[in-house]
Amino acid sequence: MKIALAQLNPTVGDFARNTKHILATAQRAASLGAELVVFPELAIPGYPPQDLIEDDNFLDRAEAALQEVAAATGQSDMPGILCGTIRRSELRPGKRARNVAALCFDGAVKFVQTKMLLPFYDVFDEQRYFQPATSQSLVAFGDQVLAISICEDAWNDKGFWPERLYENDPVERLMTCTLAGRKPTVMLNLSASPYWEGKQAVRRRMIGAIAKRHAVPAAMVGQVGGNDSLIFDGASFAVDTHGETILAAKSFEEDLVLFDTANLPSSGATALPQDGPEAAWNALVLGVRDYVRKCRFSKVLLGLSGGIDSAVVAAIAVDALGAENVLGIGMPSEFSSTGSVDDARELAQNLGIRFEVVAIRDTVDAMARSLNPLFAGTPFGLAEENMQARIRGTLLMSLSNKFGHLVLTTGNKSEMSVGYCTLYGDMVGALAVIGDVWKTRVYELARYANREREVIPESTISKPPSAELRPDQKDTDSLPPYEVLDPILKAYVERYESAEQIAESLGVELERVDHLLRLVERSEYKRQQAAPVLKVTAKSFGTGRRFPLAAKVRP
Repeated sequence: MKIALAQLNPTVGDFARNTKHILATAQRAASLGAELVVFPELAIPGYPPQDLIEDDNFLDRAEAALQEVAAATGQSDMPGILCGTIRRSELRPGKRARNVAALCFDGAVKFVQTKMLLPFYDVFDEQRYFQPATSQSLVAFGDQVLAISICEDAWNDKGFWPERLYENDPVERLMTCTLAGRKPTVMLNLSASPYWEGKQAVRRRMIGAIAKRHAVPAAMVGQVGGNDSLIFDGASFAVDTHGETILAAKSFEEDLVLFDTANLPSSGATALPQDGPEAAWNALVLGVRDYVRKCRFSKVLLGLSGGIDSAVVAAIAVDALGAENVLGIGMPSEFSSTGSVDDARELAQNLGIRFEVVAIRDTVDAMARSLNPLFAGTPFGLAEENMQARIRGTLLMSLSNKFGHLVLTTGNKSEMSVGYCTLYGDMVGALAVIGDVWKTRVYELARYANREREVIPESTISKPPSAELRPDQKDTDSLPPYEVLDPILKAYVERYESAEQIAESLGVELERVDHLLRLVERSEYKRQQAAPVLKVTAKSFGTGRRFPLAAKVRP
């Protein structure tokens, strides 16, 4: 049987567009000889729909869309369709809805598999919404016996994971049962698996281990696209009975690929999992493009300081939206160097974007005069530094209101970790593009941006980083060098290691580590008021990392 893997980019709640796209893709797959087309998890409503599931109208529209898809399979030129969607749960007491894979052919929904394992960790909260399956079944389609699973159901294989989150292993159950005396002939997994660094390789190894142990070919089809903070990389693939990858779809874009269960190729797929700066860059470009488009905007603006962070964000935005849709604003103060303004202007020229300068010195002076009666007798300090950042934030938001451009914030993960950012200042905006990118990785992204020609000026990359909010300021006045800082923060923020563990493993003084971790904890209130962060690591700020504000975290 020829099976097509259709990785699509749905928009949450856009049932008309999603359904039309599913049917058009199915027809295209049929023209290529496909007898069955597999779409991602929740392809009809889009993933993740979150509290929209609590809306009866949303559930009604999802069911109507499924029936439209099913009816279309009654046409002679349409293949069978296996797609993810939401259906009402009949169980009471219980949750309102089920996360299902619906197999449609001959004009009707013929089989429904309900997801059994509902993740409730990191960015996932499916136990909040869905009623889990209590059992699962095989289904016959054509001459094949299908073992159908949905995303997390395949992530609990006892032969692959040394530690498991769940007692049940749905795939193990499916692969060891029979249908009319026949064992499964192929395993199909419908997925909406958000990207983070290294995850593509994990998926392939995991599905490959299942296929090899049960001696059955398997495929995982993934959603692609950005939905709020989450970026889905697609990267659908199929493996043979030895667990070797025989077919791989593109990463970070829609794709349609086919394999034949009766004629599995003897050589492996040539598309390797994407990783490193290339994958991070492509993920961020996709995340920006879809966030802007799906929020029904077309243009963005950002402050260009001449520093590396804003330069990388601007280059990503141009790749995502085109130079004509990106506006850079330089906002020099009395502490801004001439070189920084020149670097920002050169960057804008290299990118081909419009660049405007709005000097803030007069505005800062006017605000300072207004506050002089209250500030009298106090030294220049943090309040005066933050005043500059907040004036810049106000200017950017004013331009956004006037012209309808979304503001992109430019702070990186290192700064957000320790609070080296100004609330209502440089943190204002609609999307934190590199808020999940460590500063050391920002430099890697800058080099990647310059892989073919100099986009980001070399002087921007080579100069010491500075917020330029006081005379001769450098980031290292307040923080360790980023080569020292980032490993400490990564160990704490992403792996929850203790100060003692970090100090011992990295060979850093415990007092220094303890100070930095306290900065992380004290800055939680800032992060909870930040713009949505595009997730590219295993543990990002936002819904995947939740801490109380009014708490004593450490002794």
